[in-house]
Amino acid sequence: MSSVIETRLKELGITLPVAAAPAANYVPFAQTGKLLLTSGQLPLAEGKLVHTGLLGRELGVEQGQEAAKACAVNILAQAKAALGDLEKIARIVKITVFVASTPEFTQQHLVANGASDLLVAVLGDIGRHARSAVGTAALPLNAPVEIEAIIEVR
Repeated sequence: MSSVIETRLKELGITLPVAAAPAANYVPFAQTGKLLLTSGQLPLAEGKLVHTGLLGRELGVEQGQEAAKACAVNILAQAKAALGDLEKIARIVKITVFVASTPEFTQQHLVANGASDLLVAVLGDIGRHARSAVGTAALPLNAPVEIEAIIEVR
């Protein structure tokens, strides 16, 4: 029997990818007590960035939201790799959203909604979280968004 979360993913047309391996000297997730922390997840789909470039120059808010959504999917993939079962998620405590953007771009919070909306759509109330959305000059591989998460586990 499939879990409620797996059913929601299927209804939304989302297939979790295999969790990305670390690209350098770090681990993709770490657990301490009841907290699972993910390393920053890039907006990868099928091994490629869904978008590249800076918000406010090459990309608009909608493309940033698509990238943030892809990051959130990858956070769930890391959680599944760590826990074996997404039903072990008690709640998403916090996400930190880094948005590569021009100095004039001030809609990082709207970009972050792509991830927040996806997490709530998939997880329901346990997907509601605290959040920071931060503008940055650049991200690895010219990614427009990178997101890390703190997840409480059962």
